[in-house]
Amino acid sequence: PVCDFKSWPAGRGVGKGSLGTWKQCLAAYGFTEAEAVAYKGNPIDRLAPLAKAGIPILHVVGDADKVVPITENSDIIEQRYKALGGKIHVIHKPGVGHHPHSLKDPEPIVEFFLAHAPR
Repeated sequence: PVCDFKSWPAGRGVGKGSLGTWKQCLAAYGFTEAEAVAYKGNPIDRLAPLAKAGIPILHVVGDADKVVPITENSDIIEQRYKALGGKIHVIHKPGVGHHPHSLKDPEPIVEFFLAHAPR
Protein backbone atom coordinates (compact mmCIF):
# COMPACT_ATOMS: atom_id res chain seq x y z
CA PRO A 1 0.00 0.00 0.00
CA VAL A 2 1.03 3.61 -0.57
CA CYS A 3 2.09 4.94 2.83
CA ASP A 4 4.02 8.04 1.73
CA PHE A 5 3.08 10.03 -1.34
CA LYS A 6 6.71 11.07 -1.72
CA SER A 7 7.37 7.45 -2.72
CA TRP A 8 4.36 7.18 -5.01
CA PRO A 9 3.19 9.11 -6.94
CA ALA A 10 6.09 11.56 -6.43
CA GLY A 11 8.79 9.00 -7.22
CA ARG A 12 11.24 10.61 -4.79
CA GLY A 13 12.87 7.29 -3.91
CA VAL A 14 13.59 4.10 -5.80
CA GLY A 15 10.18 3.92 -7.50
CA LYS A 16 9.55 5.77 -10.75
CA GLY A 17 6.36 7.49 -9.58
CA SER A 18 3.70 8.94 -11.83
CA LEU A 19 4.07 12.57 -12.88
CA GLY A 20 0.41 13.00 -13.87
CA THR A 21 -0.85 11.48 -10.62
CA TRP A 22 1.70 13.52 -8.64
CA LYS A 23 0.33 16.72 -10.17
CA GLN A 24 -3.20 15.59 -9.23
CA CYS A 25 -1.99 14.89 -5.69
CA LEU A 26 -0.46 18.36 -5.38
CA ALA A 27 -3.68 19.94 -6.64
CA ALA A 28 -5.86 17.85 -4.31
CA TYR A 29 -3.85 18.92 -1.27
CA GLY A 30 -3.27 22.46 -2.55
CA PHE A 31 0.48 21.98 -2.08
CA THR A 32 3.48 23.37 -3.86
CA GLU A 33 6.22 20.84 -4.56
CA ALA A 34 8.20 22.10 -1.54
CA GLU A 35 5.17 21.90 0.76
CA ALA A 36 4.46 18.35 -0.33
CA VAL A 37 8.03 17.23 0.26
CA ALA A 38 7.97 18.78 3.77
CA TYR A 39 4.51 17.36 4.61
CA LYS A 40 4.40 15.15 7.71
CA GLY A 41 0.83 13.87 7.43
CA ASN A 42 1.36 10.71 5.40
CA PRO A 43 0.44 7.37 7.00
CA ILE A 44 4.12 6.72 7.83
CA ASP A 45 3.99 9.88 9.97
CA ARG A 46 0.63 9.27 11.69
CA LEU A 47 1.02 5.91 13.42
CA ALA A 48 1.17 6.89 17.09
CA PRO A 49 -2.60 7.37 17.60
CA LEU A 50 -3.30 3.97 16.02
CA ALA A 51 -0.69 2.19 18.13
CA LYS A 52 -1.94 3.94 21.27
CA ALA A 53 -5.49 2.79 20.49
CA GLY A 54 -4.28 -0.80 19.98
CA ILE A 55 -5.44 -1.00 16.37
CA PRO A 56 -3.76 -3.87 14.50
CA ILE A 57 -2.55 -3.33 10.93
CA LEU A 58 -2.42 -5.84 8.08
CA HIS A 59 -0.47 -5.23 4.88
CA VAL A 60 -0.33 -7.56 1.88
CA VAL A 61 2.69 -6.76 -0.27
CA GLY A 62 4.45 -8.06 -3.34
CA ASP A 63 8.13 -8.21 -2.49
CA ALA A 64 9.02 -7.34 -6.11
CA ASP A 65 6.80 -4.22 -6.20
CA LYS A 66 8.60 -1.52 -8.19
CA VAL A 67 5.58 0.82 -8.36
CA VAL A 68 5.10 1.23 -4.59
CA PRO A 69 8.39 -0.10 -3.20
CA ILE A 70 7.92 -1.85 0.14
CA THR A 71 11.21 -0.40 1.41
CA GLU A 72 9.66 3.09 1.25
CA ASN A 73 6.19 2.15 2.42
CA SER A 74 5.20 -1.04 4.28
CA ASP A 75 8.70 -1.70 5.66
CA ILE A 76 8.76 1.76 7.25
CA ILE A 77 5.23 1.33 8.60
CA GLU A 78 6.19 -2.05 10.07
CA GLN A 79 9.37 -0.77 11.75
CA ARG A 80 7.77 2.37 13.16
CA TYR A 81 4.57 0.67 14.28
CA LYS A 82 6.44 -2.06 16.15
CA ALA A 83 8.66 0.59 17.79
CA LEU A 84 5.46 2.29 19.01
CA GLY A 85 4.25 -1.01 20.46
CA GLY A 86 1.68 -1.56 17.71
CA LYS A 87 0.70 -4.92 16.27
CA ILE A 88 1.28 -5.32 12.55
CA HIS A 89 1.26 -8.35 10.29
CA VAL A 90 2.76 -8.12 6.81
CA ILE A 91 2.04 -10.88 4.32
CA HIS A 92 4.78 -11.01 1.67
CA LYS A 93 4.02 -12.42 -1.76
CA PRO A 94 7.38 -13.68 -3.08
CA GLY A 95 8.28 -12.53 -6.58
CA VAL A 96 5.04 -10.56 -6.99
CA GLY A 97 4.92 -6.95 -8.15
CA HIS A 98 2.26 -4.33 -7.49
CA HIS A 99 -0.61 -6.43 -8.90
CA PRO A 100 -2.59 -8.43 -7.97
CA HIS A 101 -3.31 -6.72 -4.65
CA SER A 102 -4.86 -9.61 -2.76
CA LEU A 103 -4.06 -13.27 -2.21
CA LYS A 104 -5.24 -16.25 -4.24
CA ASP A 105 -6.52 -17.67 -0.98
CA PRO A 106 -7.92 -14.84 1.19
CA GLU A 107 -8.09 -17.06 4.30
CA PRO A 108 -5.08 -15.40 6.06
CA ILE A 109 -6.75 -12.00 5.62
CA VAL A 110 -10.07 -13.26 6.95
CA GLU A 111 -8.31 -14.95 9.88
CA PHE A 112 -6.52 -11.69 10.74
CA PHE A 113 -9.77 -9.74 10.87
CA LEU A 114 -11.62 -12.43 12.80
CA ALA A 115 -8.78 -12.65 15.33
CA HIS A 116 -8.87 -8.90 15.93
CA ALA A 117 -12.60 -8.21 15.68
CA PRO A 118 -14.33 -7.16 18.89
CA ARG A 119 -16.42 -9.93 20.41
